Amino acid sequence: MHALDYTIENSSAARIAFLGDYVPRQCGIATFTHDLSEAIADESAQSEVFICAVNDRAGGYHYSDRVRIEIEEKDLRSYRSAADFLNFSAVDILCVQHEFGIYGGTAGSHLLGLLDEVRMPVITTLHTILREPDAGQRRVMREILDRSDRVVAMAHKGSEILTEIYGVAANKISQIPHGIPDLPFDASSHYKAQFGFAGKKVLFTFGLLSPAKGIEYAIRALPQIIAAHPQVVYVVLGATHPNLLASEGETYRLSLERLAADLGVSKQVIFYNQYVSSNDLREFIGATDIYITPYISETQITSGTLAYLFGAGKAVVSTPYWHAQELLADNSGQLVPFRDASAIAIAVCRYLEDEAGLALTQARAYASGRRMVWSEVARAYLKLFRDVRSEHRVAPRHAFAEWTLDSRAEFVPPLRTDHVARMTDSTGILQHAIVALPNFAEGYCTDDNARAFILTCMLVELGDDAMRISQEKLATNYLAYLWYALDGDRFRNFMSYERIWRDSAGSEDSHARAVWAAGTGVARSQNISHRTLCVMMFRRAIYITEAFTSPRAWAFALLGINEYLHRFSGDSAIQAIRARLTQKLLQRYRDTATEGWQWFENVVSYDNARISQALIISGQQNSDSEALSVGLESLDWLESVQKSPNGCFRPVGSNGFYVKGETKAIYDQQPLEAGAMIAACLSAYRATHDIHRIQTARRTFEWFMGRNDLGVSLYDATTGGCRDGLHADRLNENQGAESTLAFHLARADLDLIEHEFSTRVSLL
Repeated sequence: MHALDYTIENSSAARIAFLGDYVPRQCGIATFTHDLSEAIADESAQSEVFICAVNDRAGGYHYSDRVRIEIEEKDLRSYRSAADFLNFSAVDILCVQHEFGIYGGTAGSHLLGLLDEVRMPVITTLHTILREPDAGQRRVMREILDRSDRVVAMAHKGSEILTEIYGVAANKISQIPHGIPDLPFDASSHYKAQFGFAGKKVLFTFGLLSPAKGIEYAIRALPQIIAAHPQVVYVVLGATHPNLLASEGETYRLSLERLAADLGVSKQVIFYNQYVSSNDLREFIGATDIYITPYISETQITSGTLAYLFGAGKAVVSTPYWHAQELLADNSGQLVPFRDASAIAIAVCRYLEDEAGLALTQARAYASGRRMVWSEVARAYLKLFRDVRSEHRVAPRHAFAEWTLDSRAEFVPPLRTDHVARMTDSTGILQHAIVALPNFAEGYCTDDNARAFILTCMLVELGDDAMRISQEKLATNYLAYLWYALDGDRFRNFMSYERIWRDSAGSEDSHARAVWAAGTGVARSQNISHRTLCVMMFRRAIYITEAFTSPRAWAFALLGINEYLHRFSGDSAIQAIRARLTQKLLQRYRDTATEGWQWFENVVSYDNARISQALIISGQQNSDSEALSVGLESLDWLESVQKSPNGCFRPVGSNGFYVKGETKAIYDQQPLEAGAMIAACLSAYRATHDIHRIQTARRTFEWFMGRNDLGVSLYDATTGGCRDGLHADRLNENQGAESTLAFHLARADLDLIEHEFSTRVSLL
C-alpha cells in the first residue's frame, strides 16, 4: 500500500475526468465527486477537470458546466458511448467513484462496459468494500479491480479487505481519507443562536435516512439523557434515502416520529427533512456539541458524515462500525455497542458531565482532522494521478479501429412497447389482433397475461423512472387478471371480451405459465403490493403442478420456482417440489431420448426450448449436475434441428411439428419458438459462460429481424408489434399478443444478459 507524501509540487497539466453521481443529485457520492473534483481543480489550476455524470432519472439534472457527458444509469449503450467520448477527448486520467447501487446492471456491471473500452489510466475510489459480497458483487468487484490501474481505499480496514478477500496486491492500493471542508474551530454559541438553540446542548445526526442508520436507538436513549440534562435537543438532519422513499415512502421517518412521541421526547427532537446545501450544513455542524452515529452494522468502510463532524472538532458517540473504529481510536471519541440505547445515553451523559473532557476530545478531533481537509486530499490524489500516468502504458488506438461491423453491436431496434399498450385495456392484454388492431372477439387468456406480466417485471428492471411508472401501470392490469383467473388452486384461462369465463379450469400449461409469472413477480417486482400478491398466488397454485403430466407445465413451474427461490431460498417445501419436478423431466428424458433424438417426447412441438431452460437453471441453482447436463445436451440437439442449411434459425413449424421418425414441418414458423430458444441459450451462457450460447441467441434474434427463410422482418418497427408467423410464401400480418410478447421478451432477455455480464452479445 502506498504511503502518500502530501507535500508535493503541483502535478503537471492534465485532462482529468471524474465518473460518478454529481450534484444536484442528492446522494453522498454526488457530493463527494463534486467536492473532490473542485478541490483538484483548485490545487492544479493548469489541469482541465470535468465530470461524466450518471443519471438515475429521465431528463437528468441541471448540472453545472463541469459536466461534459451524461450516462443513463440503466442503458449499457450509454456507458459505451461515454467510453468513446473519453477516448476521443484524450483524457489523461479517469477517476471512477464506485458504490454498489449507482451503476446499472447486476451489481453495477454496466460500469464494466465502459472500463472495457477506455484507453486512459483508471483510478477507482471504492466507497464500499464488502467483506461478504454475493456472487454478482464479487464478480463485478474483481473485474473492476482488474481494470483499474490503482484503487483508493479510504480506511485501513478497506485496504485489509481488498488484500485478504479480493487478493489485491498492496502496491495497487492507495489509502486516502474521505475529504472534509476546512471549517474553523469555532465556539458553538453563535450558530446555536441562529437556530434558537441558545443555552441548549445539541446532539446531531446527519445523512440520508434509512433503517441502517439506527436512529431509533438514539431516540430511545433520550429519556435517560434528558432526565439528567433537560437542556438537550436532538437534531436529525436529512431527507429519506431516495431508494427507500421510492419503495416505502416516509414509513421509517414516521416510525421515528411516533417513537419520539411515545417516549415523551417530541419537544426535544427536531427532524429537518431536507437535503441541505454545503453552506447550510456548516451552520448545523457549527451548532453541534455531540455527533451521534448509531449505525446497526459494522460493515461501513467509509462515512462521509462521520468524517465531516469529526474533522470539524465535534465529540462523537458512535457504534463500532469499521470507519468509526479507526477514526475514533486513541480516545478521539466514544464507541458504544450496536443496538444499545442505554450505552448511547451513558456515553452522551459522560461528555455532558465533563466539560473539560468534552473540550479536549473536540480539540483532539479537530487537530486530527486537518489531514482530511479537501486541499490535502486533493494533493494526495494529484500525486497518485502523476504516479499512475508515469506507469501506465497502453497500445495506441486509432479512433475508429473498433467501429467495424464485426466489433460494434449489430442493430437492435429501440425499445418500443406501443403495441403492447395498444393491446391492453383495464381487464388485461387481449389475445389476438387484426393486423395491428386488437381483436375484441377473441377476448383474453391467462397465457398472454402471464407473459405480459413477466415482461413488465423485466422492463422495470431495465428501464428508468418513466419506464418503471408506465410498466407498473400495465403490470397492475395483468396481475389483477391473473388473480381473478385463480379459482381456488387452479387458474382459468380464457375470458370473453364481456368478462365471462369460457372455461372452469385452464390447461396445465396455462396454469404453470401463470405460476411462472407469479414466481417472477416474487423475485423481480419492485412494487411491494404486487410482490405480496404474487407470493400469495404462487403459494396457492404451485402444489397442484406436481399432479400434472405435461413436461412443459413442469418446465414452466420450475422456471417460476427458481425465480421464487431467489427471494425465499430457505423455503424447503418449494425446494422439494423443484427436486421432484426436475426428476420428472429427467425421467421423461431417460425414457424417450435415443441416439439422434435427444428429447423429452416423441414430438417436438411448441415452446420447446423452455424445457431445456428449466433444467439448465434448476441444475445450476441446485447443483444438480445431471439436470444441467441434460438441459445443455437437449438444447444442443434442439439447436441442431432448428437450423437452415445457410445457418439461420429455422424453428420447427407448427403445421405438423416434428414427430420422431417423420419429416420435420418447416412452416408455419412461430415467434414463440425464437423467444424460447433465445432465453434458453442465455440461461446456458449464465451456467457455462460458453460464448457459443451468446452466438446462438444472437442468430436466433436475427430471425425476427429478417434473417429467416423468406428474408423478411417479423418485427414491425412502425407499431412495435410482431407478426404472428412465417408461412411458406408470406408473413401472417396479424400482430397478436403471443408473438409481440415473444419478441419483446427476447429483446429484454438480451438486454438483461448485457446488464448482468456487460458483454457484447453481438460479438460473434
